Amino acid sequence: MRKAIFTLAIGDNPMYQAAIASFQHYANKVGADLIVSNQITYQVKIDNPKFHASPAWAEKLSIGSLLQTYERVLYLDADVLIHPLAENIFDIYTDLEVVYMLNEGRNCHRSDERKSVEDYLGKANWPTIEGKPVYYNAGVILISKACELFSHIHIGDLQKLCNKIRFYEQTCFNYTLHKYDIKHEELSIRFNRMDMFGQEGYLDADFIHYAGKGYARNSRRRDVQFLKDFAALYQNILPKDHMDALKAQAWHDYLAVVCKKYPLPNWLIKQCSNWFVPH
Repeated sequence: MRKAIFTLAIGDNPMYQAAIASFQHYANKVGADLIVSNQITYQVKIDNPKFHASPAWAEKLSIGSLLQTYERVLYLDADVLIHPLAENIFDIYTDLEVVYMLNEGRNCHRSDERKSVEDYLGKANWPTIEGKPVYYNAGVILISKACELFSHIHIGDLQKLCNKIRFYEQTCFNYTLHKYDIKHEELSIRFNRMDMFGQEGYLDADFIHYAGKGYARNSRRRDVQFLKDFAALYQNILPKDHMDALKAQAWHDYLAVVCKKYPLPNWLIKQCSNWFVPH
């Protein structure tokens, strides 16, 4: 059975490079092809959006194209770090008619997202758990050819929504699941561990997702934290000089941002950062 791991990484962001290195290590272990898209092929026009939106989010539609070649596809956001000892997700979640994602709706009430997409596309038979809509995070998606999710989603749907609703592609995926009664099941937190679940023990998870501020004090520090964790987990597994170079680039990029932000001498900002920012 042919398997693929797919991600989108545009640019030379050191966090992306580290994530891809962990994906390749995992792909080798589980017998999957790693496919990295570095350009946008599914175009949406972002124009004065009501919420933060990126045209790159629409590229997840490539999953549907990959399912024409592969029996199973694991999609990962490029801010996910795979633990070097992660278990084989393909062996744990085996129903080929089911799409597997983490139900973040258990922790984040997504009634507003449900209402907004239904206002534009019509009502769906949306399930709830303890009064909260089932709402999946699209940062980690495990899907198989027999699952019809991507046969029901088209670029025009995303264009219709991208300037109007929050998390437009993720919300559209959730809506489509429920509208067409597509089989879906929850991934364990260990396969999409975000900081909404707290920081204790996060580095023990299989897939660590640095969404938002990503275990750092703020989003500016996210990449630095990612590289710090990457180097700790992959010590003695991947070449040290390569990891050190990525860490140094992430630190350089962080300092460039904070030096522009604060009206203080650069030397002072850099010294304080060295003292107080974990890296």
